[in-house]
Amino acid sequence: MERRLFVAAASVLIVAAVLYSAWITGQFTTPAVDRTDGYVSELAARDQPWTRLFRVSDVLSGLACLAAVAVVPRVAREWAGWLALTAFGLLTVLSGLFPLDCAVLSDPSCRGDGASQLFHLVVGALGVVALLAAMALLAARWRSVVSWTLTGLNVAATLVMLAALAAGRWAGLAHRVQLTMIAVWLVYVALRLLVHDGHESSCGPPHVVDQGAGPGVLITAGLGGAWFHWDAVAAALAAGHRVVRFDRPGLGLSPPAPDRPTLYGEVARLAALAPSHPSQVTLVAHGASCWHAEAFARLHPLCVAKLVLVDPCPPPLRRPLALATALGAWLPALGGTWGANALARLAGPLTHRLVTGTGDPFGVYRMGKVPVAVAGEWLARRDMAADLRRIRYGHPFPDIPVTVIAAGARDARQERLAVAFDAELVLLPASGHQVELDDPGAIAGAV
Repeated sequence: MERRLFVAAASVLIVAAVLYSAWITGQFTTPAVDRTDGYVSELAARDQPWTRLFRVSDVLSGLACLAAVAVVPRVAREWAGWLALTAFGLLTVLSGLFPLDCAVLSDPSCRGDGASQLFHLVVGALGVVALLAAMALLAARWRSVVSWTLTGLNVAATLVMLAALAAGRWAGLAHRVQLTMIAVWLVYVALRLLVHDGHESSCGPPHVVDQGAGPGVLITAGLGGAWFHWDAVAAALAAGHRVVRFDRPGLGLSPPAPDRPTLYGEVARLAALAPSHPSQVTLVAHGASCWHAEAFARLHPLCVAKLVLVDPCPPPLRRPLALATALGAWLPALGGTWGANALARLAGPLTHRLVTGTGDPFGVYRMGKVPVAVAGEWLARRDMAADLRRIRYGHPFPDIPVTVIAAGARDARQERLAVAFDAELVLLPASGHQVELDDPGAIAGAV
């Protein structure tokens, strides 16, 4: 999938280069703009007949640059160059949204001293600076003769453009050469991405925290949870138990998995972390991971001493969606892209604090793999629920004690689940869904 992302980014960059070169058709559709001395951006001036066409082309070109950067797999120490290219895309979009009022250099009656005129010119100048910065920063990382050559040619074209403006002649020709060199560089970046030797990421061992000694307790967190959310529970149990916590693939400090999550895969993970027979483990599960715990108990009944289901989520009854399966196959690779990492850095810590009310001491929610892993687990819910129903049909529930901890208002579905398992039901009306943070003593007591 990572290789396909490189191909997708390259394709979008080529589209951006083509759209950025739409001015070539303007030489024939808008003869009023002077080809020798007039800005190319005058083709999109509000008083020109084809202004909408060229404005839309600029906006789409900028958006294509942003989309390309978003799906490029992250490479170490290249972030500054791609960030500069992102700035160029944003400024190109602004240039199309706020065009010139009239043809500044081609129309003698155009004064060119209005606020909108000045804003457009400043945005255009900043866009060129951002692009030159992207060229230089990426060339420094790539160390390619072709990259440095194209960067030098673009810098030379920009200097010629400035000289032509100062001289009052040939600015139009210089601007057209400059834009042509920019489009050529975008195509070069696309070709470089196409030949990139991207490698598929492999899933390493999960991040595991093992503390204490005694009877085994295995904790599996809910959707999007991390091991440190359970620090208080583990501290209360470690005096008399061996407490094992772990992060599922893509969450916490665990590396992402190359494939979408499945119920049988999570059961296999629990089996690998549980003590070997004849030792048995008390399994503590939260939220949707209660499905993993139940399936593990049904498939490996001799390995489980007790289940503690913390605010369990009833599995949905709807059929799995083919679209969710297709998206889930792409998500592991998307977690390593610049777009996912930028989204996580901007929204991850704030979202985590809003959901849990606590900080992120290890910075895990700033990693792009985490929101993608959460989305992948959410998309796999229906498939996991369907697998759980099949397991329930073929494997009876073992005769083990079960405690269901229900947080917040009474939920009839959780009460029915407790009745089905002949479980002890513990009601915590003052606790939110994050019971491990709001009332860790209740979980430790249930164990």
